[in-house]
Amino acid sequence: MTTSPPPLGPPSDPAAASQPATDHAGKSRGDRDPRTRTGTTWFGICVAAVLLVVLIVFMLQNTGSVEVTFLGMHGNLPLAMALLVAAVGAAIVTMAIGAARIVQIRRQSRHRQP
Repeated sequence: MTTSPPPLGPPSDPAAASQPATDHAGKSRGDRDPRTRTGTTWFGICVAAVLLVVLIVFMLQNTGSVEVTFLGMHGNLPLAMALLVAAVGAAIVTMAIGAARIVQIRRQSRHRQP
C-alpha cells in the first residue's frame, strides 16, 4: 500500500491556517532573534572564504600559459592570472564609477538641505 505525499499548497483545515507559522526550532517567525552586525559580518566572512576557495581551485585548474597583448605590451602568463587581473581591473573601474556617483548624490543632498 502506497501513501501519497502531503499537498504542497496552503492547509485545507481552517484551524491549521489560523495558527502562526513556525521554524525548525518551534519559534514563530516573528519571534526570531534580531540580526546583529557581528552575525552579518560572520556570514560575510564565511561567504568570502568559500569564494576564495573556489577562486583558488579555478586558478589551480587553469595554469596553461596564454599570450596577452594590452596597449602595446606583450607577455605570457597563466590563463587564470590573466582572468583574475581582468576581473580586478573591472572591479576597480566599477568602484571608481560608484564612488563618483555617491559623491554626486551627496553634493545634491547638501544643496537641497536648508
